[in-house]
Amino acid sequence: MGGFNYEEMVQEGLRSVVRETLEITALEGLPGAHHFYIAFKTDYPGVQLPEYLRERHPEEMTIVVQHQYWGLEVDENGFFISLSFSESQERIYVPFHALLSFMDPYAKFGLQFVPPPVFELEETPVQKLPSSSDATGNIVSLDTFRKK
Repeated sequence: MGGFNYEEMVQEGLRSVVRETLEITALEGLPGAHHFYIAFKTDYPGVQLPEYLRERHPEEMTIVVQHQYWGLEVDENGFFISLSFSESQERIYVPFHALLSFMDPYAKFGLQFVPPPVFELEETPVQKLPSSSDATGNIVSLDTFRKK
């Protein structure tokens, strides 16, 4: 049944381009006239934004990484950055899965993303998970969730 989800693999590969670009920027700063426009879903799980920004941008927003940014930190899943929003500095966190687009106008380079679907998972307390010895066959195939 399975097969390969090439589209998601490609998306992950492209997200790693953004991750690597931001890691280099965090270490060395922006070279020359390079700057980034990064659009993301503000309602995606894991996005950290002040409430007033979330209210102003309930679905998506675009940030500009150019002159006025501080404290860029990149981890495996996303990045922290402090930016100026109408006179106040705010620290935000954007998971890579929340990305909609990444553009470097100076390099005439741009990527488009499709954020992966978010499934409502029931929270299962850790102690209730069965150990391998008494596990029953409660396995759900990912194919159930894939688009046909």
